[in-house]
Amino acid sequence: MRLIKTHRFGDVKGYELGWSPFGAPMMTVYLYVVDDLMIDTGLHHLRREVVEIARSGNIRKVILTHHHEDHSGNAASLKDVLGVPVYGHPLTVLKMKAKFSILPYQYYVWGRSVPLEMAAVPEVIETTNFRLKPIHTPGHSRDHVVYYEPNRGIIFSGDLYLSDRIKFFRSDETISDQIESLREILNFDFDTVLCNHYPKSTNGKQRIASKLQFLEDLYGDIRRVWEKGYKEKRIFSELGLKEQHFVKWLCFGNVSMINVVRSAIRSFEAIR
Repeated sequence: MRLIKTHRFGDVKGYELGWSPFGAPMMTVYLYVVDDLMIDTGLHHLRREVVEIARSGNIRKVILTHHHEDHSGNAASLKDVLGVPVYGHPLTVLKMKAKFSILPYQYYVWGRSVPLEMAAVPEVIETTNFRLKPIHTPGHSRDHVVYYEPNRGIIFSGDLYLSDRIKFFRSDETISDQIESLREILNFDFDTVLCNHYPKSTNGKQRIASKLQFLEDLYGDIRRVWEKGYKEKRIFSELGLKEQHFVKWLCFGNVSMINVVRSAIRSFEAIR
């Protein structure tokens, strides 16, 4: 199944994309278009469709929120086929230069990103009607960036938000960095959070604040139990955290709730 749905968020066009060899996609991802700019590029399984979206929309440049394959999957195709320049955080530039490994579930759901030469995003990205400011927000990944449009009160949040309360955590995510990034974003004035998986047209700042509160509470609870000398599995049990065992199995443990406990412990040990 090849899923493409078009959504409108004021002057922003969002394309919801998903792929599956049979049945509904396990998870969809959005890319966004404002004027002649595309923000993220979707999954490689739908490269033909994304190239056509860019061609029909007269896209002249692409910016990435981070390097993960569901966001960068068609960046190389857009550059090779249409000659569109691609920009991102300097760490994204380095990451995208060479082929990076992904797990089988990532290849199945999204497909692989193709290496490409791209450039560091400028301090401001201007289109006819939008003026976007990149803000480095590590935690989900080291290279993660959100793009803030102050005149319209919009943030293109990549994977910073996802949900008020998380059920999964990647093994390479850092909870302490995510907390700091969420705090940083709350310094800005916005109402719309255009997340790449679960966009929120209104009350976006409240949703970011809710996620921050959830992570701060969880981080504090993990620390309280860790200071008793308990190990990760005991901490997980003491806090009554729940594991989605099928997801953990499918993702070879790369996506699992216990990863948030491990990430917190790494942070505590680093500042002992």
